[in-house]
Amino acid sequence: MKTSANDAALRAADIKHTQMKNVPLVAVLFAVAIAALISQRATAEEGVAVAIIYDTSGSMKDPVRDQTGRQSPKYVIANRALKDIARQIQAFSTNNASGSARRVDAGVFVFQGDSTREAIKFGPFDPKPIQQFANTFSSPSGSTPLGNALRMASKAVLDSPLSRKHVLVITDGKNTAGPDPAVVLPRLKQQAAQSGGALAVHFVAFNVDAKEFEAVKQQGATVVGAADEKQLNTQLEFIMQRKILLEEEEPAKKK
Repeated sequence: MKTSANDAALRAADIKHTQMKNVPLVAVLFAVAIAALISQRATAEEGVAVAIIYDTSGSMKDPVRDQTGRQSPKYVIANRALKDIARQIQAFSTNNASGSARRVDAGVFVFQGDSTREAIKFGPFDPKPIQQFANTFSSPSGSTPLGNALRMASKAVLDSPLSRKHVLVITDGKNTAGPDPAVVLPRLKQQAAQSGGALAVHFVAFNVDAKEFEAVKQQGATVVGAADEKQLNTQLEFIMQRKILLEEEEPAKKK
């Protein structure tokens, strides 16, 4: 019995010793993690990274009311809107009180079958390729893989060294191929948080009920609707000026 009691006492002492050794190790690991997070934030460069998802699905051939009140194909209206987005980014990047150009990374992503491709390669902003694409695109076709597009566009902005990261989605329909954006978005936001930043996503529902995107809205995405060209221009200017370029925060949702 005495030996058993001694053994128990020795085991308790060993456990206590191990715990005492582990406490400094845990503290060191915690300090390293905090230091890495601070370092990531410190190395981020001031600027805006924005990826534009431009719906090129077949339904973009359908007509809606344009600025003149006549009917025009949605892609023709969206092409004009894309050129205006480039104009707004250009004005933002050059209109700086310090005299130096603001840093902007940008790219345009379009649908290709059930996947996505870069129509305008993501990188330092240049308005000319965006304007050229908008002047020449005329063949909408295929499905609407919004989730896959969101994943690819978000990867581009998350890989950018610039501190403010945005994805702008211009679409006329709900997801019809691949994962839903509401399934993809939580993981993307988690990846942004792990890097010490945040990812903001903005949906413009063009000639489609904005309620189709309620799930991503509940996850913090901006969702607005636009029935025609006039509304599309108004909503895009609101998002570009208030959400992306000036980065006004979404109000906290009531629980």
